[in-house]
Order: sequence, then structure tokens, then C-alpha cells
Amino acid sequence: MAKVSSEALGIEPIGKLLVRQAVPASIGILVMSLNILIDSIFVGNWIGSIAIAAINVVLPVSFFIAALGMAIGIGGSSIISRALGAGHKEKALKTFGNQITLTLLCTVSLVVIGLFFANDIIPKFGGRGDIFEPAKIYYTIVLYGVPILGFAMMGNTVIRAEGKPKFAMIAMIIPTVGNLLMDYIFIHLMDMGMYGAAWATTGSYLACFLYIFWFFFSKNSELKLSFRHFGLQRNIVSEIGSLGGVTLARQAVVSITYLLMNNILFNLGQEGLVAVYAIIGRMLMFALFPVFGVTQGFLPIAGYNYGAKHYSRVRETINTAIKYAAIVATLVFIGLMIFPTEITSLFLSDNPNQSAKELALNQYVLTHASTPMRWVFAATPIIALQLIGAAYFQAIGKAIPALLLTLSRQGFFFIPLILILPEFYGELGVWISFPIADVLATIVTGYFLNKEVRKELIVAETS
Repeated sequence: MAKVSSEALGIEPIGKLLVRQAVPASIGILVMSLNILIDSIFVGNWIGSIAIAAINVVLPVSFFIAALGMAIGIGGSSIISRALGAGHKEKALKTFGNQITLTLLCTVSLVVIGLFFANDIIPKFGGRGDIFEPAKIYYTIVLYGVPILGFAMMGNTVIRAEGKPKFAMIAMIIPTVGNLLMDYIFIHLMDMGMYGAAWATTGSYLACFLYIFWFFFSKNSELKLSFRHFGLQRNIVSEIGSLGGVTLARQAVVSITYLLMNNILFNLGQEGLVAVYAIIGRMLMFALFPVFGVTQGFLPIAGYNYGAKHYSRVRETINTAIKYAAIVATLVFIGLMIFPTEITSLFLSDNPNQSAKELALNQYVLTHASTPMRWVFAATPIIALQLIGAAYFQAIGKAIPALLLTLSRQGFFFIPLILILPEFYGELGVWISFPIADVLATIVTGYFLNKEVRKELIVAETS
């Protein structure tokens, strides 16, 4: 049964297959995004706007370390998908074993470093003023659970590479449900404040890890490891590193972006603008879940068929994925353009017993968030091409173009824009940097994707 599941990636109709892969991925991402969204709503209503800003300061740090697991997972999963497509199961097993060893070594090392330099890291990411103390509480506790999250994220991508999207979806749902339940208990019932928010997050990581651990030891997985698979093998580690480095570099740039944004906005508007960006950042994670879901569903299909030399199916997968992702991105765009104020109000407490400072901060956020939100999402309908195009090169094992295209939006365009435009346009310069970067990155990605398809896939089909 498991073998048929992976072989189906090279047999079933692309449209049906993409829906089967993308819908569970989208649901999983939706639930995880809802976790972040509702968690922020709970924190904002039960603790305060400063707490939302504090979590926003910590997220890029913990996300970067956790992204090691995702990077190792995606890098290895590209190898696994192509190996299964080519019938090389032993290579798939060795790759998975090496992924586990690398995740353990990397995440634990970085957590130790992160804890040692906590007092230096937090202010650099915008945790200044009233934000510092709650940010440090959240940072310290959540960092303990990051290695567990790293394993969970690595394992989730491998499950998807096996062609088991429903199990991957469940793995993403479990920590969300757990986190929200623990939020209610620790924050609302037990009044633990930031400590409760942090322990709820860490506990949810553990729940996800335990489920993924069970999956690989059950009959549902076709990847059954022995001790010989855990020894690091240079060529596999090199390939995991080169392909996973794309994901890690992307997350590193995201972390740098948060660092710059939090500091630039703090200088422009103190805690108020940092809180505005925190809410917009949650919507960036939440609103685009179906687009990210299509991208996740696209990866194993493209990788498997490329490994099996089914080039016409690879081309069909690219076109279908872009079409599906563009449709849902446009729907997201319409909703955000119409309801920015209503969305912002969900994150703010209406409790009249708040301090005068909290009430003033809430009012500032409510009146200032709508215009930035519209600017940030202004180019959403076209991002499908950029995401699918960059993912294609990663799926087929071409690390350098995948890396360059993945970094194009934030690394090559967005970061220079937010360093330059605010000097001339102030706060507006920050927000208009988002759609400008989206447009430029999409143009570049479209050019190189079209060139690659014409050069390799079409030529291979006709030869």
C-alpha cells in the first residue's frame, strides 16, 4: 500500500494529484497559521499589545533555528522524492537517516548559542523599551522546544515526500490544537501571562514531534531505518546542505528582515508601529496559506516525475500549480483590500479596564494598520509565479538557481528597498517596499523559469 502511494505521483492525472497533495498541505498550513493568528488574538486580548510585539521580536530567532529542521527536511525530501521516482530506495533510506543526525547536531548547537547570547540578541531584533522583559520570558522558554520543532518540521516534509499528505496534514494540526488549548489553560485560566504563552507553544511542539515519531515507527511509512543509515555520508550531506540551504537562506533573510523592520519601525513610531507590523506579519503567515499549500503539494509531484523522466508531466505540474495558486492568491487579495480594519480589530482587546497606555496603543494600532496592510498585500495576485518558480528548481535538485530565486524577493529587492525608501518617504517607504519587491522578484523568476522549461523540459520531450 505504501509503495503504491509514492508511485501514484507518476501515474495519476496532474490536476487530481495536485489537489490531493495541495489540499491537505493547505489545511495543515491553515491550521498552523490559525494557531499563530488565534494565539496572537489570545495574547493581545488576555495579556496586551506589548505582548504581541514581544512575540514578534522572538519569532524570527526561534523560526531561524527551527528552520534548520525544515531546511534539512526539504533538502533531503527532494532527494527522497527523486530517489523513489528512480527506484533507488536505499538512497532514500540513507538520506532520511542523515537528515535525523544533522537535525540533532544543528538544532541543539544553535539553541545553546541562542540561550548564551539572549541578552544581546533580543534588543537587536527590536526588543527594546517595554518590549524587552516579556520578549525575554517568551524567548527563553520557547527556545528549549526548538530542537523538538526542528525534528517535527524535518519529519513532516519527509512524510510528504513519501506521498502521504494526509498524515503530514495531521502532523500540522496537532500542535495547533494543543497550543490553543494550552493557551486557554495557561493564560486565561491560570493567569500565567507570557510564561503561559511560551509553555503552550513549547508543549505544542512536543505533541507534534510525538505524532511524527509514531508515524515513522508504524506501518504507514515505507522508510524503515536501521543503525547504518544514521552515519553521515559526505555526498548525501552535501546534497542536503545545498538544497536545504535554499530554505535556510530564505529563513535567514526573513529573520534579518524582521530585525530591520522592527528597528526601523521602532525608530519611526516606537512600540505602536512594531505592533502594527506584528499584526500584518501574522496575516502574511495566515492569509497566504492556500498559496503555500499549492507550493508544498507541487514539490513532491515535480520531484518524483523529474526523477522518473516524465518531463511532460513536470511541465503540466508547473502550469497547473501556477494557475491554482494565482486563483487563490487573488481571492485573498480581494478580502484583505476590503476588510483591513475589521481584521486588525480582532487582535485588540476591548476591555475598558486596561491601562491608559494600553488603550492608547490599541487605538493607535487600529487607526494606523489599514493602509500598511493594503500596501503590503498589493501585489498578492502575482506571487504564485514567484513561489512556484523558485520551488521548481528546488524540486529538481538545482540548488544555485533555487537559492538565487528564493532570495530575490527579500534579499535582493526588499531589504535594499526598506533601507533606502524610508529615507525619502518615511513610514510610507517601508510599506511600499513590499509590492515593489514582489513585482521585481516575479519578473525575474518568470524569466528564468521560462528559460529553464524551454531549455530542458521541452527539448527532453522532443528528443
